Parts: sequence; C-alpha cells; structure tokens
Amino acid sequence: MTEFAFRVDATDGQARTGEIATPRGNIRTPAFMPVGTAGTVKAMYADQVRALGADIVLGNTYHLMLRPGAERVARLGGLHRMMGWEHPILTDSGGFQVMSLSGLRKLDEDGVTFRSHIDGSSHRMSPERSIEIQGLLGSDIQMQLDECVRLPADEAAIEKAMRLSLRWAERCRVAFGEQPGKAMFGIVQGGDIPALRVESARALADLDLKGYAIGGLAVGEPQAVMLAMIETVEPHLPAGKPRYLMGVGTPDDIVRSVERGIDMFDCVMPTRAGRHGLAYTRHGRVNLRNARHAEDPAPLDPASSCPAARDYSRAYLHHLVRSDEILGMMLLTWNNLAYYQDLMAGLRTAILHGRLADFVAETREGWERG
Repeated sequence: MTEFAFRVDATDGQARTGEIATPRGNIRTPAFMPVGTAGTVKAMYADQVRALGADIVLGNTYHLMLRPGAERVARLGGLHRMMGWEHPILTDSGGFQVMSLSGLRKLDEDGVTFRSHIDGSSHRMSPERSIEIQGLLGSDIQMQLDECVRLPADEAAIEKAMRLSLRWAERCRVAFGEQPGKAMFGIVQGGDIPALRVESARALADLDLKGYAIGGLAVGEPQAVMLAMIETVEPHLPAGKPRYLMGVGTPDDIVRSVERGIDMFDCVMPTRAGRHGLAYTRHGRVNLRNARHAEDPAPLDPASSCPAARDYSRAYLHHLVRSDEILGMMLLTWNNLAYYQDLMAGLRTAILHGRLADFVAETREGWERG
C-alpha cells in the first residue's frame, strides 16, 4: 500500500509545489479542493470535477453525520463509493459548522452538544466521535475537532478556544491511531493574536502529525489580517508537511497565500457564486445578472478549455440566470471550478520554473484589465 507522504519538488520564495501521495492517488500542490459538503460538489458530476483537474474533494462531517448518517454511509461502502469519486477525500471535523449554530450548541471540555439545523434533534460531538465519524465515511485525510471563534473576538475567548483545540488535537491523535495510507491533520488556532498562533503551531508540530491546517481565518477579518497570520504561523510549521488554509477563498486570497507557503485550499465560493450568477474568469468576476449582458453574444472566455466558458454566450447565460434555470447554475459552477483549477495549475507551473512573480503579475493584470 502507498503510504501517505508529501514531497516538495520546487520552491520560489516561500511558495512551493510538490505532491501528496495517497493510496487513492496523488494530490498535486498547491491544490484547490472543491467542496462536496453533503457528498456532492453542488451542480457537478464527479467525473466533471475530475476532468477539470481536481485531485481531491472535501466532504463535511457535520452534514454527513446528520444526513444520511455516517453509519449508513459505511454500510453502503463508504463515501468514495457512494458519491462515485474514487480519488482522495478530505473530511473536515464539523467544528466550524457547529460553531455557526450559535444558540443551538453547548460546549464543554469533553465536546459539544448541539441541535440539528434540519430537525432540531440533539447530537453529541467529541474529538473521538469526530474521528470515528470520519473513519466511517472512509476519508483519506481527517481533521481534528477544534473550537473556532468568529473574528473579531476578545483575547480571552480566543485563547480559551485555542487551548481547548490543542487538548482536543491530542485526543484526536490517540483516537486516530495508526491508519496506513491515511492522515490526520491538526488545526492551528489563535484568532488574530500572533503569540497565540505561534504557541498553537509549535504545540501541534510537537505532536508530529502528517499535516497542518490554519483554521479560524476567513471568518470576518480583513485580508491583511489573514495574510499576517499566515506569515506568523508558517515559520513554525514543519517544512516537510503539507500546509492547508481552511475555507479560503477568492482567487486573490489563494494567490497571496500560495506566495506565503500554503499548499492546500478549500472554499464554497466558486460553487456558491455559480449558483448566484457570478462567474470567475481570467478577466475578473462577471455578474451575469447585470442587464448589460442581455444581448452580448461573446462567451465568458473564448480561450478557455471549459465548454461552459467557451461555448455559451453571455446573453444566454444572462437569460438562464435571470430565469432561475438550473442549467445556468450548472454552467457557471462548471466555469468557476474550471477557472480555479486552471489558476492552481498555472501557479504550480510558475513555481516549478521559478517565474511565480511574473505569473502573479500577469494574472492580476488580467483581472484589472477585465
């Protein structure tokens, strides 16, 4: 069996490109993971997602434990078989979703009790149960359960959540044990307080996990704060392990984070935007709801390899969006994921050839020109 391993092939400044090896296939980095919250990347077939260049997708522990249920997924052969995706899957722990429940949850040292947003039923999530659920789903990369604080927040609340997350990381490591070919990642917390971020990163590095995520960002803070926290944390994470920035983000967020040494990303932005009439292209964002597209025969991008961008007029896409047709959501999601994967491929190639600065300048020029 192929062991889980990470290799850096080239660097350009702090940026790096390489590959994560798993039994289900290799993940080229920097990588963008399309989000398949409930076992599907919304509005896409699994083979479409693969054809765009995705090596890995993300599933959500919170949503899948509620519906259809982790035990049911296991009885049906695991999440890979159920959703028709035989390549790597990362599952998040459910911590972020539980955080967003606000008044529907109760937190203590052992875990969190919460009520389902679907039917109000009561559930209990501990670090051990989170790892158990992710094991039942059969994911290749599992995340520790953490306590995520939405920013801005006071320092006492941020510190309390960070220390609880560290204790939960140790419990998750024990619960995960040794699983050949699979990995558990720790999550650096500490809000927007550099000293807490450093303490969290160092403590997690001491646990010698197979990868490390930076969590608790893109939750209300300005981009400059997010980037400052990456710069604070990066020197304290093991260079030979993958670095994952959770829940980020816009194309510009991704480019700037790659420049600072991040290897993995996920975000609902390209799929959510597609369902709401917004397209990401080489020439920036295009809002297809705008009336100026109503009689525009041009495609989103005639040079794109994606049929959604190349073969349909802006006028037709405008019509679909304004008519709330499902096809409009499908085409714009397809376009957006294609653009994100093309961006990642461009970043990998640029780093490999030592021309990242030129690639980034050209990319930004395209966004501004558009």
